[in-house]
Amino acid sequence: MKISILDQSVAAAGRPQGQAIRDTLALAQMCDRLGYHRFWVSEHHSHPTIVGSAPEILIAAIATHTTGIRVGSAGVMLPHYAPLKVAEQFRVLDALAPGRIDLGLGRAPGSDGRTAFALNPLANERPAQFPNDVADLMAWVHGEPLAEGHPFRVVEAMPKGDTAPEIWMLGSSSYGAQVGAHFGLPYSFAWFFTDGRGGPEALDLYRTHYKPSARHPKPNAGICVWALAAETEEEAQYHFSSRAHWQLYRDRGVYLPLDPPEHALGQEYGPAETARIEELRRTALVGTAPDVAARIRELADRLAIDEVAIVTWAHDERARHTSYTLLAREFGLAPRQAA
Repeated sequence: MKISILDQSVAAAGRPQGQAIRDTLALAQMCDRLGYHRFWVSEHHSHPTIVGSAPEILIAAIATHTTGIRVGSAGVMLPHYAPLKVAEQFRVLDALAPGRIDLGLGRAPGSDGRTAFALNPLANERPAQFPNDVADLMAWVHGEPLAEGHPFRVVEAMPKGDTAPEIWMLGSSSYGAQVGAHFGLPYSFAWFFTDGRGGPEALDLYRTHYKPSARHPKPNAGICVWALAAETEEEAQYHFSSRAHWQLYRDRGVYLPLDPPEHALGQEYGPAETARIEELRRTALVGTAPDVAARIRELADRLAIDEVAIVTWAHDERARHTSYTLLAREFGLAPRQAA
């Protein structure tokens, strides 16, 4: 089982949003040294919490400051863009880090409807074109001909090269699973986004309907989980308080920068909110590294998946670094030499 990272460039209260981008770059360099398999960054727009809005730019910075870890998107929200432009961007990225670039694709807007319209005035029409856009993108990324009679058949994505980005389908519903299966692509379910709801069904649908492709003769299924490890259970729960506090507001449709743990712990909560926090603490993958790793392994075994990506939020950046360091040791990852 491969162990990878998803980072969302989360804004922290009391710090400029640009620091979240710089923290992502520093974390990627550390995870490269620790031996993680992939480092993916997300795409969100007009989001007060998740400020990574241009993954292709961030991927370029990470790719040129790392040596061995695969780097990619989780994902590019394709309905916002022309497939040719995305193919060109990722062909350039592959030229910067040949054979290390991943292109994760999603259909969701990564934003609200108004923001999606601001990004693309045809936003309401593009999701219906998603399978066709994926087909075109795959051809351009791999330097293969588009369908016979396609109006853009003579158009090519540059620069060409001996390697190409690895395309993944991402999702938090059955739709992405079906598209990934149809095109014979690797598929990753956003377990952390739905708290696992719909995950087993989507993975089963993906495997059942998988059509083998030349690059991927067998299905390659993964999940992304939220997890945080520390030296002690108490320390882990302390840092998790920021995330739990944020989730209370998210349940109301309010998205804020991540508050420090002492602020979250200093709030007065009503009975319903207290019960919700206790539920979050009971179900979250939070605790000592042996406990968190064991629970991740149990989940992976139960779902029979090939790869787990871990996303971790903490107001204290040192807590995130500690969590990933402890888990790398627990999973027995082989460290890489720094560039």
